[in-house]
Amino acid sequence: MKQISDISSVLEVLESHNYVADDELATSLLLVLKLQKPLLLEGPPGVGKTEIGLVLSKLLQTRLIRLQCYEGLDVHSAVYEWNYQKQLLGIKIQEHSGLSVEEKEKQIFSNEYLLQRPLLQSISEKEGPPVLLIDELDRSDEEFEAFLLELLSAFQISIPEIGTVKAMHKPFVVLTSNRTRELSDALKRRCLYHWIDYPGLEKEMAIVRKHLPGIEERLLDQVVGYVQHFRKMKLSKIPGISETIDWAQALVALGYKEVDKEAFERTLGSVLKSVDDIRHIRTEGMVVGGDLGKKFMSD
Repeated sequence: MKQISDISSVLEVLESHNYVADDELATSLLLVLKLQKPLLLEGPPGVGKTEIGLVLSKLLQTRLIRLQCYEGLDVHSAVYEWNYQKQLLGIKIQEHSGLSVEEKEKQIFSNEYLLQRPLLQSISEKEGPPVLLIDELDRSDEEFEAFLLELLSAFQISIPEIGTVKAMHKPFVVLTSNRTRELSDALKRRCLYHWIDYPGLEKEMAIVRKHLPGIEERLLDQVVGYVQHFRKMKLSKIPGISETIDWAQALVALGYKEVDKEAFERTLGSVLKSVDDIRHIRTEGMVVGGDLGKKFMSD
């Protein structure tokens, strides 16, 4: 692993993993490494927040443990649960063991019968500190968010039947939020914070080049120019960076060297993921062709 000592070395390593970042994001990641504080990334969907956790694990050459949040997420899915079938078998075996009730309970509620979920896995890793990615935290409810506070502050988890489990190696934690709801001040106090917005024209072109090094400059200029324009329109699903890359890849795969009317019509489904948005774009009667990138730089 390359030595990470300053912002420029972070940027260099991110670029080597095809992630184009600015100085502010690189600074946040450097502080994560130096302070080992959790990093909360907020921003619209599709701007590369999740990718930061993946890149960080590659950068550190360590295991990535991901928790995908959703409405109704509870402790059993996120932290731990007991292997009930194995416990029942254990109880059967113990029927004539002569052990006391307390001794039987101690055996049944032990690590042998514990199923570790992502949060518990992240503090039980023996080989070294993993990267824990808690993705789309805003989709979970406030009760689960409150549960996270102990983990994010003390890096420990309390299990009633066993006691407190403390981290063997303090994990590097990245939390992401699309800001569909406001996260609590208590959680934010425990984290470093960085907002990732949609990239500007030049940055988005650099990102696409990283994924498609041989793309024609005219095609690249048009694709990114259109996407930048789409984001200014009232669409139900604003295209993210991944959609820009998808569209460019689709056009290249089909052999197009520029976005003419035919290419535009045939491949809209690569960048717009709603039938209403596609209809809206078509009824707008957009002018297809030209050097859109240069146009939007001058707007």
